[in-house]
Amino acid sequence: MEKNPERVTVRVGGQVVADTTSALVLQESNYPPVQYIPLADVDQSLLTATDTSTYCPFKGDASYYSLSTPDGELTDVIWTYRTPYEAVAPIAEHVALYANKVEITVG
Repeated sequence: MEKNPERVTVRVGGQVVADTTSALVLQESNYPPVQYIPLADVDQSLLTATDTSTYCPFKGDASYYSLSTPDGELTDVIWTYRTPYEAVAPIAEHVALYANKVEITVG
């Protein structure tokens, strides 16, 4: 995991939902790198916490948010590890989004 020196912007349908220069990049195995964005840099007025949770043996328990957009709600499109394992502790208070459901721009 490392700090991304680039600006990371997340849009849905042209609407900016997150904009940060403080993202963390997490690369796991053969998966594409994931941008973890500080929750403070996300438009929280668009978020709704859901009851969905998953478990990752490397990071811990994930909680999810849905994102309200002009075109409707994207259910469980954002996840966060509120109390991640020590090895990835810096991702606490950060969220990640499914890149196939939102537009993530780096740079």
